[in-house]
Amino acid sequence: MKRIARKRPKRRSKWRLQRHRRSVFAISAIVLLLFIVVSMSSISLRAKEADYRAQEQELKQQIKEEKARTKEIKELSEYVGTDEYVEDVAKEKLGLIHEDEIIFKAE
Repeated sequence: MKRIARKRPKRRSKWRLQRHRRSVFAISAIVLLLFIVVSMSSISLRAKEADYRAQEQELKQQIKEEKARTKEIKELSEYVGTDEYVEDVAKEKLGLIHEDEIIFKAE
């Protein structure tokens, strides 16, 4: 019978084990550093998002106010074109009255 030669498992030298440990440590440190950087970026982005949401709400409120102001201006421009406005201005600024009006003044 022939003997089958068995291969012995290679023993790792201390140098290889130390190199392996250093590599694992370096990779772990890099992954941890990346995790910290991503976390910090996430926090700053969330703060910016909150600021932008507040700014968006403020701008929406300004839009509502400007629309209301535009409506008032439109109504005023329609009123200015009427005879009622002309009569009101004539009464206030020029003191004019209609022929059949009576003015009562307090003493």
